[in-house]
Amino acid sequence: MNTKLALPFIALIVACFASSMAWAQGAGHVMVTPNDLKWADVPSLPPGAKIAVIEGPLTEAGPITFRLKFPAGYQVPSHWHPAVEHVTVISGTLNMGTGDKLDEAKTMALPTGSMAIMQPKTNHFAWTKDETIVQVHGIGPWGVTYVNPADDPRKK
Repeated sequence: MNTKLALPFIALIVACFASSMAWAQGAGHVMVTPNDLKWADVPSLPPGAKIAVIEGPLTEAGPITFRLKFPAGYQVPSHWHPAVEHVTVISGTLNMGTGDKLDEAKTMALPTGSMAIMQPKTNHFAWTKDETIVQVHGIGPWGVTYVNPADDPRKK
């Protein structure tokens, strides 16, 4: 190949990659590393859980993405959500089941890399043995309604 012809071609390829990388960091594009996450308490879950919102707000209609960090020995009583909920296990193991009351014997262990998809108003519960982080995404608004209102930490 002629070097005089190859240099402009290589320059064009480099320029395309450089411009696409600049565009990728532009308006509307989000890239997040674990160190970027800001963890906070979750009033709608029992004490001990932490949330890091990546995309939201969770109270409005539109795409949502957030992570939940559960400590070892954590339990989420039976509850449901108003919209489809997609849960991906980032680390640890989430034990999840469906029904009106938390029953550890009726759960499936979801190790790192697993996913669960719950349809709206499906009663489900979860627990952890070790610290576990999950990522939730879907279309908001997101909310939690407990099957047994006495389980709702917002009412205590």
